[in-house]
Amino acid sequence: MSGGTEVIKQENKFLNLCKYVWKNYSIIVVCVVLFIIFGIIEPRFLQVNNIILILRHSSIVGIIALGMTFVIITGGIDLSSGHVVAFSGAALIFIQGNEAIPLHIAIPLAIVAAIVIATAIGFVNGALTTKFKIPAFITTLAIGIIVRSLTMFFLGGATGRGRIVPEFTQIGLGGIGPIPYSLIIWIVCAIVLGCVLKFTKFGSYIYAVGGNENAAHYSGINVTKIRILAFSLAGLCVGIATVLDMSRMAAISPAMAGEGYEFDAITAAVVGGTSLAGGRGRIVGSVFGMILVTVVTNLMIMTGISPFLSGAVKGGIILAAVLMQRKD
Repeated sequence: MSGGTEVIKQENKFLNLCKYVWKNYSIIVVCVVLFIIFGIIEPRFLQVNNIILILRHSSIVGIIALGMTFVIITGGIDLSSGHVVAFSGAALIFIQGNEAIPLHIAIPLAIVAAIVIATAIGFVNGALTTKFKIPAFITTLAIGIIVRSLTMFFLGGATGRGRIVPEFTQIGLGGIGPIPYSLIIWIVCAIVLGCVLKFTKFGSYIYAVGGNENAAHYSGINVTKIRILAFSLAGLCVGIATVLDMSRMAAISPAMAGEGYEFDAITAAVVGGTSLAGGRGRIVGSVFGMILVTVVTNLMIMTGISPFLSGAVKGGIILAAVLMQRKD
């Protein structure tokens, strides 16, 4: 009898462990399972070069998804990210490509300008949303349209070109051995922001504001400040992503630069378990959510799936992942 009881206890421990892993790391489980399945379907998928390619393609929008996670946890949304990439990217290319400025000054100046501009726009998004009580999706949609239009105006709709020099292009194309700089920067940003969200007061305030704004306010949290900081942080992430994106070609297409980045970032965060209702989300989930989105695209290209079906396949897998992560 005691042996049977011991077996039951062991089974319960195992089931509890499985439930814990699924509850907290379901997106990682989904990614691992899909990697195995896709590797069986297409052996080339698991080659090291392809894995590095997936991670490289994930990194730029993945950085935007990190900042987006903070905004969504507070109960907001940012639909301007891709447009801000174009706007701050245009400033970056303009400064970097200005022959009147010595290259060793132009490159760091352009990088700082792009990051400051993107962060400032994030601040404006947060300020308008909180100070004037405008819904975040309206504010950020309007700001996105404005900055995209300004980008088109300043560049006359034509492609802007900077100076194609290794000191600049290696930022987006180079790496340490086979590991791209963009991937390293993404990992560092994810670790830093993950620690901020989990171990700092600011992180706990982010969750509190998204979980119950009124309760957060009555407990002494400056809700307005926290929301503005969340949007500003999202802008900072957009600025970093812009530098990596623009440095790959040292050029910018005002109509196409950053196109759809905000929706991929939102998808990555939501697939990774961040609730659009606010109050719930994790950086690690957004990282693997971004990888999942990129993996699906990568496999469709490798297997030659019709581009007319790509949206249906990606949407189906994303929906399945979200449903499997549902905790309510």
